Amino acid sequence: MTQLTEGAKAPNFEMQTQLDKTISLAELKGKKFILYFYPKADTSGCTKEACAFEENLSTLKKINIPVIGVSRDPVKKLKAFADKYNLTFPLASDEEGHVTEAYGVWVEKSMYGRKYMGIERATFLVDKEGTIVKIWPKVKVTGHVDAVLKAIEELGQ
Repeated sequence: MTQLTEGAKAPNFEMQTQLDKTISLAELKGKKFILYFYPKADTSGCTKEACAFEENLSTLKKINIPVIGVSRDPVKKLKAFADKYNLTFPLASDEEGHVTEAYGVWVEKSMYGRKYMGIERATFLVDKEGTIVKIWPKVKVTGHVDAVLKAIEELGQ
């Protein structure tokens, strides 16, 4: 499994979103952006995190930093999730798992003694050159978006 570090180049990606478009690293070149990974659409933590990003979208738009959420859910499920919670930013589907593996967030998890593979909640801030400038691994949802905004401000992004 790849363990990305701050200062590394962001792995390439191209994924379908709930907005009937594809989104790719190439398309984002020249823009700073937030790429966040979450385990499953329409579950409590993932909903809380997505809604927190949505609530802060106007602030992020002012500083021209798009947000892209990534899970392994199919596009159809992402559309239902976005519609249910009025999410307007791209939610990308990585059904094949290439992107979650490239970013090192597809990990072995454990619940009630049962081991399984799943997405570890993580956020990456990528600069205009495609370099990862900040990584938040093992994200705790409460206060996370505020921490991302604070880091962007501190980094002078």
